[in-house]
Amino acid sequence: MTLVAGSRSDQGTHGNARNFYGDARAVSFDLALASDAPLQFDGPAGTAPIHPSYEDRPGAPDAVFAMLGDRDYERQVQAWGRELVLAGAREADVLHLHHLTPINEAATRVAPDVPVVGQIHGTELLMLERIAAGPPAHWRYAERWATRIRGWANRCARLVVTPSGVERTVQLLGVPRERVVALPNGVDVNLFTPRAIDRRAFWRDVLVEQPQGWLPGQPAGSARYDGSVVDRLVGGVALLYLGRFTAVKRLDRLIAAFGAAQQELVQPATLILVGGHPGEWEGEHPADTVDRLNVPHVCLAGWQAQERLPAFLASAEAVVLTSECEQFGQVLVEAMACGIPAVATRSAGPAGIIQDGTTGWLVDSDGEAELVAALVEAVNDPDERERRGRAARQAVCQQFSWTTIAEALSSVLEDVAGRHRSSGAACPFDAPAPDPDAADAGGPPDSLLITGV
Repeated sequence: MTLVAGSRSDQGTHGNARNFYGDARAVSFDLALASDAPLQFDGPAGTAPIHPSYEDRPGAPDAVFAMLGDRDYERQVQAWGRELVLAGAREADVLHLHHLTPINEAATRVAPDVPVVGQIHGTELLMLERIAAGPPAHWRYAERWATRIRGWANRCARLVVTPSGVERTVQLLGVPRERVVALPNGVDVNLFTPRAIDRRAFWRDVLVEQPQGWLPGQPAGSARYDGSVVDRLVGGVALLYLGRFTAVKRLDRLIAAFGAAQQELVQPATLILVGGHPGEWEGEHPADTVDRLNVPHVCLAGWQAQERLPAFLASAEAVVLTSECEQFGQVLVEAMACGIPAVATRSAGPAGIIQDGTTGWLVDSDGEAELVAALVEAVNDPDERERRGRAARQAVCQQFSWTTIAEALSSVLEDVAGRHRSSGAACPFDAPAPDPDAADAGGPPDSLLITGV
């Protein structure tokens, strides 16, 4: 397997592909970011112009795809085509491409006979839905990009998507249902597992001594707290949000509900917001929401390395996720694997992960009173938290362990690669999707190329 990934050093170790993935062919965005026009950058091998985004964040170097004209599009395709060739894409048995991006076009041009397994993560679908609803005026090339994305999807031999996203994928991309493979994300149930931790030492470290939370326009560590916050956390209940500060996450809804719930709490509770890469947010920054609504006991813990998440979860009593639309909800399965129940809105992904009343709490996305009631019960009833947490751990180990998910994905990749080897051409589009439970018919591919950005 060869892994190709975009990389940037300005974000510390979090954005460095080799640090994050280990063995990876890193394609650097550093020179592009240092230039006057990151999207127009033409550089040597091992570099690329900054990759665009499906999200529209004013002033961000990675502008939304729908704003990029044909010349910028070609720069993306040419740079990634070069990197695919250098990585050996032409000799691969299958390309596993995450999201639908100019890398798909690059693969078509430089390795047209190698089949592609695409994987949808949801953000491209959100952009397509916004285009269908009427894009903003500055999205000058919106329809052009919508056409490209649908074309790339239909050239994939298979499209892997979480179960909750199958219908959206078929409708928005016009892909035959038989080529869509429903597969949830997985979790390492040995890494994410119940564990004992010195809560006082942990919270003091991340909030007081080495804070990473950040305020609008300020660096990591600008959100600082004192020992009283630690005392409250040790003697009370920690509610944890983990994720980006994007509009779809509806952090404003979560903060407002937490503020309203405090009137009914019988023990101290603190809401910890983990995530939000410094300088990256949509809409109102959570710190501004806290100030506007005058909600006490909300702390920003900043962007954290993946390996620290089990410790955060071990130091919390419940996880909260109030997204307007969540394709999956990785943090939910990670928390549940740790024996931590979740409170989440009944959007696509969470509804397929949480069993309301058994492994957590599900509330309607527009039910503010229902969300407040769930938060109150999660804080006030420790026995119920423990019961649901035990059931959550058991459910995740059965449904979402990496062993189960990896076997299913391996079946898809091997089936596509096997058809390619036997036919001497790309996998036929009208072939039925493989049964992940079926026996291996073709053996492992000789070489497998996975690209990610």
